Amino acid sequence: MKRFYAIAFFFFTLGLLSAGAQVSADCSNAIPICNNTPTNGGTDGYGVDDFGGAAETGCLERTLSGAIESNSAWYRFKTGEAGQLGFNISFDSAEDWDYALYKASDCANLGDPVRCNFFDNGDGNSFTGVGEDPTGATNVQYEDWLTVEAGEEYYLLINNFSNVNSGFSIQFSGQIFIDYPNTALDCSIINNLLGPPIAACDGDTVRLDAATPNTASYTWYRDIGLGFTEILGETNAFLDVTTDALYRVEVVLNTADVIISDVQVAFSTAPTTSPITDVTLCQEDLPFNLTTKSSEALGGQSASDFIISYHATPADAINNSLSLPMQYSPAVGATTVYVRTTSVKNPKCFDVSEEFEFTVVETPISTINTEVFLCEGATSETIGETNPNVNYSYNWQSGETTPTIQVFSAGTYVLDISSVAFGVTCVNTVVVEVVVGQTPSISNVLIEDFNANNTVTVETDIDGNFEYQIDTLPVQDSNVFANVSAGAHTVTIIDKNGCGYATEDIVVVGFDNYFTPNGDGINDTWKITGMESLQQPVVHIFDRYGKLLKELKGSDTWNGTYGGRLLPESDYWFKLNYINTVGDRVTAKHISSHFTLKR
Repeated sequence: MKRFYAIAFFFFTLGLLSAGAQVSADCSNAIPICNNTPTNGGTDGYGVDDFGGAAETGCLERTLSGAIESNSAWYRFKTGEAGQLGFNISFDSAEDWDYALYKASDCANLGDPVRCNFFDNGDGNSFTGVGEDPTGATNVQYEDWLTVEAGEEYYLLINNFSNVNSGFSIQFSGQIFIDYPNTALDCSIINNLLGPPIAACDGDTVRLDAATPNTASYTWYRDIGLGFTEILGETNAFLDVTTDALYRVEVVLNTADVIISDVQVAFSTAPTTSPITDVTLCQEDLPFNLTTKSSEALGGQSASDFIISYHATPADAINNSLSLPMQYSPAVGATTVYVRTTSVKNPKCFDVSEEFEFTVVETPISTINTEVFLCEGATSETIGETNPNVNYSYNWQSGETTPTIQVFSAGTYVLDISSVAFGVTCVNTVVVEVVVGQTPSISNVLIEDFNANNTVTVETDIDGNFEYQIDTLPVQDSNVFANVSAGAHTVTIIDKNGCGYATEDIVVVGFDNYFTPNGDGINDTWKITGMESLQQPVVHIFDRYGKLLKELKGSDTWNGTYGGRLLPESDYWFKLNYINTVGDRVTAKHISSHFTLKR
């Protein structure tokens, strides 16, 4: 009689059976994994040096053992589909675990790891891996997701550096396990009649199927740590089991040959989610820390055994996808939050039976101007909410309960606007600063010599928030006006805070700063350019003593004489007046009023 053994020893919970969990310290005997099966095991030593004395591999360096490995466990898996793949390695937060992942089909040609993480776990984390920490925490011990294609082979080295370990658990993750829950990993790497190790949840019934053609008999055995004993009365090709054990089937073929196959079945505690109280809060209290609800969800269960996550839809909770951020800021109104409680050791064991309402009450809206100017000369100013909401209460810290109040001096005024909804009072505190604003004034207007691009600059010696206007053109923030045409204009400075305005009439003309009446035909006369743009303009020219020397009208010019006599080289002054828009004769201001006669 021939006996054929197809054995898959793979215990899921360290210490579950006295035989212990199957762990291989050497790459050449790496334990195959498929079907997203969680695996657990402690490590003790590193067997042979899988790196042949090398000083480093990726982020892992030689340890005190003299090799890169300290207490190592090797696994291998093969992808059955394409997509996003990751894994979580869970462990006691007081321990130190590292890993390196190699894309390779041969231990002799591992190459550099495609993902690697080495850390001393000073933060006391309970997970490391690829993808995202399943608790939703930000964890630097995680590397980026893998994007895989079907048929890729990987080796995973898990190394315990602290020399004290209570075991670890591997759980695969990623979108690939949502899209392809049964084929994400390729089980062809495990040639076993009963298939790979099985992780189930309390209350599940697992059917072991050993159906084989041309079979004479089936005998089933169970080992709970004391050796295999026959399960009396079980002689079918299948066996339904509900308890942890290492199961064995002995298949006797019609040819008298015998096939023996073993499989580990482990049942994880199925979580239950306790009822969770609803949350109602004010908008200003967001974000809300959802972890504060986790103790309610856990009830008396241990937070180290189960993970609480929160989701926006029942489907997301079932698929364990798109978990809500722990710092949660939903929109105003009522939102349903769906809760998922997941076993750390076996993510297939979860509960999504509970949900709670999250109601956000809108903080009272304010349209109050928080900076108000009490203009120079004004005795009071109205501050507050000029468009009050009848559902709001208004309470000034000075004692008034009206939406607006009259103030008579500068200072800080505080208003609490409150509303009540769903039994919650929400308050918007508005601080109004009242400051004294000065009436604007124009200290000077600079006018460039008249040319094709004449500019006018309005100056003020008052600090304030002003805008500027020339004639009836649109106002502007700049105090400089470009391309100003010749003629009479009005410039205006306006206080943006409503404290009045100031205007000034100006004239834009041009003239030479000097002239040379020497009879050479060049620059022999002096005149003002742009006079034709003014109504009835008149220019009076004076010497330094104020004596009137010449009166010019229209396009008249001056040749530097008085009473037929040539005047000496010197500076001379002038005044320009004209009829303004209201019919008054006025003298132009803000233009240079002297020029030089040179011989």
